[in-house]
Amino acid sequence: MNFAQEKNGPSRFTGIGVVVLIHVLIGWALASGLARKAVEMVKGPIETKVIEEVKKPPPPPEKVVPPPPDLKAPPPPFVPPPEFQVTAPPPVNAPAIQSSQVAPPQQVAKAAPAPAPVAAPVAAPKPAGPLRAGAVCTKMGKMEQPSVNWSGEALYEVTATVKAGRVASMEVKSLRAGVDRKAQRAMIALIESTLKDTYECPGDHVFVQEFLFKID
Repeated sequence: MNFAQEKNGPSRFTGIGVVVLIHVLIGWALASGLARKAVEMVKGPIETKVIEEVKKPPPPPEKVVPPPPDLKAPPPPFVPPPEFQVTAPPPVNAPAIQSSQVAPPQQVAKAAPAPAPVAAPVAAPKPAGPLRAGAVCTKMGKMEQPSVNWSGEALYEVTATVKAGRVASMEVKSLRAGVDRKAQRAMIALIESTLKDTYECPGDHVFVQEFLFKID
């Protein structure tokens, strides 16, 4: 057996452990020393300085330059022109010339005969009231029965105004009472659409027409 090898084994591990311990102590000492220095540098006093703003000097006052003197020459003195007296020659009397004028013969103008009076056209007598639709309208569309939830008779009188052959406006008057409001609006709307869409009345007129609805 080799006893020398058995004795050297434990002593070698002990030496390695001592070396590692020394390195650890050196690292700890360095770390703690640097940390203290860092704390001391942070805790050091902070100096503050107040910087005053530098004020600019005021600008120098502007110099007022007086205006230049007026160097215009004075006007020359006024000298009146000399007076001259001019004697005019005496006027020469020209001989008077007598002229005799002969009046032209007078012409007697004959008056033209007055034109015969023209008889004014006799205007056609206007009707006393508005015309019926059949007298002025050449085309009158047929009206359909409205679909309303009401039964009875309704009578309406329409006064329509025609412009350029078409019904432009109208006035609807109910001649019988007791008609349902909803049904009455439907009937009046049907009358207006029929007159405006289907009636043709050449010219400008005002006509009257009655519309009777019998709904069972």
